[in-house]
Amino acid sequence: MLKLKKTCETCDAPLINGEAEAYICTFECTFCRPCTTDTHKHICPNCGGNLVLRPTRPEKLIEKNPQADV
Repeated sequence: MLKLKKTCETCDAPLINGEAEAYICTFECTFCRPCTTDTHKHICPNCGGNLVLRPTRPEKLIEKNPQADV
């Protein structure tokens, strides 16, 4: 299961579930939009993978298991 990280790995900006500007790579490295586009140019600095918009957990799953997002 995808582990949603709470902050950008570069600048520690908060990234909650549903954050429209959270990006992720194949290995679940997570970054905010400014770090993704400006600093890393959509390439993960950890593994070299492409950074894409991070999927979100549907609200119904959060209601069933709210702690899974922390």
